[in-house]
Amino acid sequence: MKSALKIVPAVCLAFALALGAATAQQQPKPEPLTPGAIAAAREILQLKNASAMYAGAVPGMVEKVKATLIGQNLNYQKDLNELAPVIAKQLAGREQEIGDGMVGVYAGEFTEQELKDLVTFYKSPLGQKLLTNEPKAINLSMQVMNEWAQHFSEVVAAAFRAEMKKRGKDI
Repeated sequence: MKSALKIVPAVCLAFALALGAATAQQQPKPEPLTPGAIAAAREILQLKNASAMYAGAVPGMVEKVKATLIGQNLNYQKDLNELAPVIAKQLAGREQEIGDGMVGVYAGEFTEQELKDLVTFYKSPLGQKLLTNEPKAINLSMQVMNEWAQHFSEVVAAAFRAEMKKRGKDI
């Protein structure tokens, strides 16, 4: 019986490896990232000013970790507050790792030609208009969704009250 128990993990491992290999064979292999695709992806992200999304990532993370550490070490609050700007300065620039990762995502999701076509589009008058107006359109869309959610939550609450009233219970 003990020898059988030693075999079970090996069989499970072999099965998992075989399943993984079969799954890998079914999925098409992604195309390798070409220098042209990487350059075009980088240009798209520059045109879209994507770096604005993560510009404050390093100081933000420093503050978040500092707050956690202060919560765990209240007696070191003064030291941690003094160290936060020093650590933020030491790690400044690391947010570019996010940008590099985003370049890899774009270059992996689109072909080189598609990326070049997107660059051409974003440089066109319509593309420029999209880049200029899209943030406002997204904010206004979020406002519409929030207003809808507020109104709809009142509709849902009224439906609950009506159904509870049918059961003889006022809420």
